[in-house]
Amino acid sequence: MSADPERSKTIAGWFAEYQRTGDRQIRNQIVEAHMGVADYYIKRYSGRGVAADDLRQVSLLTILRAVDRFDPQMGVEFSTFASRTVEGELKRYFRDRTWTVRPPRRAQELHLALRRAEEELAQRLGRSPTVAELARELGDSVDHVLEAMEAGVAHQAASIDHAARRDEPEGPSVADKMLATMDEGFARVDRQMILHDLLAQLDERDRQIIHMRFFENKTQEEIADEIGVSQSYLSRILRRVLLDLREQLGDDEEGLTAPLSANG
Repeated sequence: MSADPERSKTIAGWFAEYQRTGDRQIRNQIVEAHMGVADYYIKRYSGRGVAADDLRQVSLLTILRAVDRFDPQMGVEFSTFASRTVEGELKRYFRDRTWTVRPPRRAQELHLALRRAEEELAQRLGRSPTVAELARELGDSVDHVLEAMEAGVAHQAASIDHAARRDEPEGPSVADKMLATMDEGFARVDRQMILHDLLAQLDERDRQIIHMRFFENKTQEEIADEIGVSQSYLSRILRRVLLDLREQLGDDEEGLTAPLSANG
């Protein structure tokens, strides 16, 4: 990835020799000289549920194949060609091979674009971007962005009996957290008044859905049937509204849904 003239000249010489002789040793030299490309993308795509060794194998094999495909007459550095090729191959790898449950292709691809958009927006804004800001950055709808966020959990399956927090392995399980009774301390009057004002600002459909879900305790299936939408679409509406309310309240999910439930 260096633009050093002497290095570029050396790499060009290796390519000329390799294309003339097909010597695998020279090909290996070219691959070894571009290990930095692999290291860069291994670091960039780490933390997404795939072992670093697997990312390294995909990256190095891609660079190896890129050597055979590269045409010096294209007028670009091999490092540039290899970088684009490795990034494209890793995106395909995550898209096609790392999903425990396979969501729609559009949601997979948008999910992969979300991480970069989040990083770039966070740097520009100095804070975490909202869902609406991510949608504008990606040129897509809020519903599709929420669908892509939900698709991210399909990468890996886990038992609901495991600990809800990684830093508390002996703490409550996911099942305990899902089935636990909300702490009544969240139902303070001042918070309910603020929440009441925020709910009044919602459009009629969103307010109706929140009322049926948290005040009438109807299931998502019942609500979907009543308003005439699919259950998956209703789930995205609920998630969008709750995310927007949470951002305005500055709370986590429990801090938001507890006063809603308390109203019921």
